[in-house]
Amino acid sequence: MRRDSATEGTKIGDTGKTRFSAETAILLFVAASAMVGLASGFSDSILANYFKEAYDVNAQQRGFIELPRELPGIVSILFIALLAAFGNIRSAIVAQVLCVAGLVVLGFTRPSFSVMLLFLFIYSSGVHMFMPLGDSIGLSLAKHSDMGRVMGRINSARMAFLMLAGVVTFVCFHFGWFSFDAPVLVFLVSAAAFIVVAVLLVVLYRGYNADGGETPQTRFVLRKKYLRYYLICALYGGRKQIMYVYSPWVLIDLLGFRADTISILSVIGSFIGIFFMPVVGKWIDRHGVRNVMMAEALAFIAIYVAYGFLSKWVNTHVVVLSGLAMMLVYLLNIVDRMSAQFNMVRAIYMRSIAVTPEDVTPSLTMGMGIDHVMAVIGSYACGVVWFRFGPEYVFIIAGLLSLFNLLAAWGIKPPSAQLSEKGDVL
Repeated sequence: MRRDSATEGTKIGDTGKTRFSAETAILLFVAASAMVGLASGFSDSILANYFKEAYDVNAQQRGFIELPRELPGIVSILFIALLAAFGNIRSAIVAQVLCVAGLVVLGFTRPSFSVMLLFLFIYSSGVHMFMPLGDSIGLSLAKHSDMGRVMGRINSARMAFLMLAGVVTFVCFHFGWFSFDAPVLVFLVSAAAFIVVAVLLVVLYRGYNADGGETPQTRFVLRKKYLRYYLICALYGGRKQIMYVYSPWVLIDLLGFRADTISILSVIGSFIGIFFMPVVGKWIDRHGVRNVMMAEALAFIAIYVAYGFLSKWVNTHVVVLSGLAMMLVYLLNIVDRMSAQFNMVRAIYMRSIAVTPEDVTPSLTMGMGIDHVMAVIGSYACGVVWFRFGPEYVFIIAGLLSLFNLLAAWGIKPPSAQLSEKGDVL
């Protein structure tokens, strides 16, 4: 039986000339991922509060903002395709430059709403470009039998530094050292962290590709074999957007929580994630993608049913949340944030069914594009649903999407059956 990079893991370059080992490369990328977590904690996790406090948006406007924020997830298919000859690492460096450019402008100025959306788009383009590129780089550094452990390690480091950023953000907003008045210092700190990420990626590129070469990536891939992966990405995109936008909006809009409270909840979720991500990775290696994905879907069906009831009771003033009820709201928000930590399950699933290693990056990018088409549609539609009918219906939609995700995961075939399928190009 032929052994190749599709089953034993792939190097980032094909030259075989490296200045340091694969383990050293993993450590460097773990460090880069940790700094991505730090940067995200100082920017991405508090954007909802920024929109509310700096621009006083309502739920429907909040949904509209997700268009320029999530559109880069679709446009990134084109961006990454155009940079295919650069390879994954150099494209990831370009992504950090975009993040820095957007945050520097938002940090130093209080632009008009329309100009803010433009630079939010630039920043978000960098963030979304790095999502599939980061997964692909991490997967390329791991052996096939060890993907879950390596990806868990990478994501655990990211969560640890996301937690650190959350602690600093909580303290600084609580004591008034951070604010959303220009200059927005927290965004400038985030930009500095993204610069460090770029430097680490440069070191990784130069050290792991001693002759300066990287394998060019395929620009676009669509295969019949990947249809289930595309479906799972679409379902996740709709559900994810509700998790990301409207779950915290219950706290921000209905309960009036400010950035310090949202940050401390992020800290708790990140702290749990430090230990939870390696466990998820081991679950994947031990029990397989199908079982882990089904367990995730079942858990979030229950979470969104609970969210629907709670948001209805709060919105209609049936109950005044206090004591144990408020603790339940906190718990739901924290557990809901864990949803994003399962993203590596989808990346590993894609890697496990890839016809060739070169399919991985463009397929992850295509999956992200499909994910974000649903996210853009879902964010605006759910904003209208929240505004006209009530928040509980938003979470009913999320629960239904999780149910469909469960059914899609149920149909995943075991690895032996996947290997026998023909990966016809669409």
